[in-house]
Amino acid sequence: MGNTSNDSQSENREEPLWLPSGESPAISSVMFTAGVLGNLIALALLVRRWRGDSGRSEGRGNSISLFHVLVTELVLTDLLGTCLISPVVLASYAQNRTLVALGPERRVCTYFAFSMTFFSLATMLMLFAMALERYLAIGHPYFYQRRVTRRSGLAVLPTIYIVSLLFCSLPLLDHWKYAQYNPGTWCFIGHKQTTYLRLYATLLMLLIIAVLACNFSVIVNLIHMHRRGRRSRCGPSLGSSHRRAERVSMAEETDHLILLAIMTITFAVCSLPFTIFAYMNENSSRKEKWDLQALRFLSINSIIDPWVFAILRPPVLRLMRSVLCCRVSLRTQEATQTSCSTQSNASKQIDL
Repeated sequence: MGNTSNDSQSENREEPLWLPSGESPAISSVMFTAGVLGNLIALALLVRRWRGDSGRSEGRGNSISLFHVLVTELVLTDLLGTCLISPVVLASYAQNRTLVALGPERRVCTYFAFSMTFFSLATMLMLFAMALERYLAIGHPYFYQRRVTRRSGLAVLPTIYIVSLLFCSLPLLDHWKYAQYNPGTWCFIGHKQTTYLRLYATLLMLLIIAVLACNFSVIVNLIHMHRRGRRSRCGPSLGSSHRRAERVSMAEETDHLILLAIMTITFAVCSLPFTIFAYMNENSSRKEKWDLQALRFLSINSIIDPWVFAILRPPVLRLMRSVLCCRVSLRTQEATQTSCSTQSNASKQIDL
């Protein structure tokens, strides 16, 4: 017991209590401002979308899209994480003291590290829930209509928070699993606890792979839907309202896929430096300054997500959809006209 206490005191003594000279809070201030502003704009747009959907659903009896319920929960998670983490960094710069020196018994450092791991994992789980919802809606529509409801979407957020809380609370069992990183305004899982650090990074990578697999399945199913719609144009008439509903459904699903794919790619890019950092040696990572870059990239994701939703408004999504589907639609139109003319000629010959 005496040896462990001496070791902990020596580790605490080695950690700096004052920030190095020349450190500027400019980057942290810009990140905090951009994160709060982007999330507030995204929430305002979502509230406007909710009001529009509720107004239109009064006459039709349709509920608000479950996908937008999950997007709202993702934006709320990003806003909560930004407001709970970034002020700690700004307070460190304001007092010119490291996180270890801001509170007794490393409490501020522990709070910061736990918040970083919690909200990063919760964000990735929210993206996985969104991808799974799209996969079930497109790939298994009968099960989706029978089992998946908006009430289940509202239960996703507390469930994800409970899972993230349980997994991210494991380092709290060992007080020294959280370490302070240069320049002293960041705390995260210590490099000496390699098992948990790599387990956390591997879990994020597995979730990214699962989201990409769900997105790929949605793309395949959308292609099948597009081909079925192309063949139905040559078949017996189903009515203009039915075809219009199919086109609207196809456009909405494509818009959801574009939005989800961009968010997934953003998180994958932001978490890649952290994965490299988790599997690097401690000395080499600090020499190459991978620790600071990895933590900054991991925190940037919660800033980019709301701006992606704010920028990708329906007109922008329609433009991207038209650009992506332009060549395919032209080829499809030519093939449809050829096949329809062939079938019409064959039917005429049969009638004769």
